Amino acid sequence: MPEQQNIECKQSWHDDYLKWVCGFANAIGGVIYIGKDNKGNVVHLPDHAKLLEDIPNKIRNTMGIICDVQLEDNQGDKYISIKVNPYSIAVSLRGRYYYRTGSTKMELTGVELNEFLLKKAGKTWDDVVEEGATMKHIDLPSISKFILDSKEKGRMPDTKGLTPFQVLEKLQLTEGSKLKRAAIVLFGKDPNWFYPNIQVKIGRFGKDSTDLLFHEVVEGNLVQMLEEVQTQLNHKFLIRPVDFVGMVRVERDEYPVAALREMLLNALVHRAYMGAHVQLRVYDDKLSIWNEGGLPIGLTVDELKGEHNSRPRNPKIAKACFMAGYIDTWGRGTLKIYNSCKDHGLPAPVIIEKDGGFMVSLIKTPKIADYGNQFVDFYGVREEVQDGGLYGGRVSDREGGQYGGQYGGQYGGQYGGQVIVRDGGQDGGQDGGQDGGQDGGQGALLTDRQREVLNLILANPKITRKELANLLGINESAVQKHTDALKRKKIIDRLGVTSGRWRIISINSNILR
Repeated sequence: MPEQQNIECKQSWHDDYLKWVCGFANAIGGVIYIGKDNKGNVVHLPDHAKLLEDIPNKIRNTMGIICDVQLEDNQGDKYISIKVNPYSIAVSLRGRYYYRTGSTKMELTGVELNEFLLKKAGKTWDDVVEEGATMKHIDLPSISKFILDSKEKGRMPDTKGLTPFQVLEKLQLTEGSKLKRAAIVLFGKDPNWFYPNIQVKIGRFGKDSTDLLFHEVVEGNLVQMLEEVQTQLNHKFLIRPVDFVGMVRVERDEYPVAALREMLLNALVHRAYMGAHVQLRVYDDKLSIWNEGGLPIGLTVDELKGEHNSRPRNPKIAKACFMAGYIDTWGRGTLKIYNSCKDHGLPAPVIIEKDGGFMVSLIKTPKIADYGNQFVDFYGVREEVQDGGLYGGRVSDREGGQYGGQYGGQYGGQYGGQVIVRDGGQDGGQDGGQDGGQDGGQGALLTDRQREVLNLILANPKITRKELANLLGINESAVQKHTDALKRKKIIDRLGVTSGRWRIISINSNILR
């Protein structure tokens, strides 16, 4: 039997494999075969008799646990099976803790170790009593706002006539006469007095992360920060694009409000509260939010793109936010971000694990081409666009467009562009759509990873393969494979070598979604 989540195969024994025993004991248990290769084929184990005696003793002496160690026989070839049961207590190996996730073994440190030990004790960080906290540390107006917000969804039990402490009891934020950490995070007057970095730092950057223009720090409890961060973004950090329809001035949001709100809520609800502060970065062409604390063990980034179970890091905080109507409990937060970006006409968000935390980035739709025979600046690259959008730009002819519609459709469609012809140029648009059908289906052929690579290139045309590898958590050879695929599809090419940049050849609305 080949290796899988609860099966590990080793051709010979090494004391380092005690880490695997520890990892299985701390997870869901499993079996380690000594004398098998990683495909499950038996290879004879000549020292099986000595190992059969040594291995149980080493496990007991180093970890204090008992495992079932058996000698197995396969047509005369001997091998050993070590059956490890899951333990309800935390098991350590020489003071270090290991955990089996998927088919790999990981050492738990820092925030992950703290959460693991609490979980083994039947607790989560936010469910622990804060001994020094009393009702004098609670902001009563925040509780009132929370109750008011909850009325729209109708999830809160009746709180009429209840004291503030009784409201906290209803939310399961107390234990006897004491307050839990979740009560301080949600409603505290000054949560930073108890825990450092209960804040959101917002930065406005220019061309890259080294070009900080200005920043603000938002502090307070979760109810306060949820409102104040959105206010700061709207008033100081985001530009509201303006269109004119006839004589009517129409404002639209730079990014979908639903996506921004969901990103902020995810960061505040699921962050590791003993770690670094939440960081929100606003650039000319993108916006990202990062919080410390990776995904729950066993959940991957790819699974966030579809239906997945809700596994909150801070269940008491999450439940209170559900009662108020801030979030759902069905693991739909990331789906809302994806769908709202799609509805807003933006590329798919980039979601990655980074620097021991979780980062979500929204990217603006790039403007590739304007009207025919114009020079257009695409992130600093000057492109000559002939015949109404040779490189697949969006051609818009509102007044008539005999030539813009006809030639823009014909040649722009050739490279997969989208042609919009209003009040004229109908035939040109149709022809362009037909001519562009062959390459215009590029978007449907891209993998999710290729879209992520393309989105990062759109956000920063000077990005290197090494930087792409670091952001996506893959090696450079994998990045090379994805960029080569995008080149073959005539979506991008590379200008220069050591100090070069990426150049967009053609994109359409389907490619980025």
